[in-house]
Order: sequence, then C-alpha cells, then structure tokens
Amino acid sequence: MTEREQAYTGATAPVYSDRPVAFRGPESLGGLLLILAGIAAALSLLLDWLRNREDTGWTLVRDAVRDLDGVFDDGGWQPLAIVFGGGVLLVLGVLLWLPARTHRFLGFVALLVSGVVTAAVIVPLAEADWEVEAFGPGLWCAIAVAVLGLLGSLKALLTGPRYPR
Repeated sequence: MTEREQAYTGATAPVYSDRPVAFRGPESLGGLLLILAGIAAALSLLLDWLRNREDTGWTLVRDAVRDLDGVFDDGGWQPLAIVFGGGVLLVLGVLLWLPARTHRFLGFVALLVSGVVTAAVIVPLAEADWEVEAFGPGLWCAIAVAVLGLLGSLKALLTGPRYPR
C-alpha cells in the first residue's frame, strides 16, 4: 500500500520499501592508494628530478610558480601538475574514507586529476625519448603518483554500492 492510499484508508501500517538498502561504508583500498599518491607527491618535493642537475622538486615548483606566465612554454606545468595533483589526490583519499553509499563521484574526480598527473609524467619521458637514465628519484616518485592515483581512482569509480546478503 502506498502512502497516498494510506491517507484515504486511515491505515496505520508504516510504508516501507522491500528493496535492500545500501551499506554506508568507507572505500578503504581506493582511499589508501590515493593517500599514498599524495605522500609520493610530497616526497618528490625533496628529491632530485634530473640526474645531471641538482634541482629538487621544491626548486622546480618554486620556479614554476614565480614564472606562471610562461609555465606552459618551458615545461614548468609538469611539476606543478604533479605536486598539486598529488595534494588533491591526498584530500580525495581522505574523503574516500568517509562513509557513503558509493564513492563513484569522488572516484571520477580523482580519475580526472590522475589523468592530468599522468600527462605531466608522460610528457618529459617522451621528450627524453623514454631514456629513463636521465631522471632522478623525484620523477620516479612522480610516476608513483600517477600510477597510485589511477589505481585508487579506478577502484573508487568501479566499486558500486554494497547490499546486505
């Protein structure tokens, strides 16, 4: 009996749905992967990105922020995208640990951010003709940001609501 029918008959039986209710729970693995991506981005700030130069990630980000007008001309957008994208992924990872019926929207946003980070990692690798010997541990952390971000966002995006058995 629907609520409208009850109003006319005066029945006191409660209206309820016979469909299962989704559990509200955290997205633990996806959140953990995104938090690890954010930690890898923070770690990349402390490490050298190129073997032949003594530039840490912090130096590259600082130089890119100082020259925001030409950030796309000299490749300064890549460290910015990786570090700030890692920060966004860290926040999204924490939000994935909050209980919700589904985390698909946050997974989609994380996938977009991870796509930008992945592009920022692939561009310098392609410009160096995939010679990875030229890069230092900072760029390897940046690669970890991209990989962990993609895995965590896909986990959150593809995991649907859970129902009781």
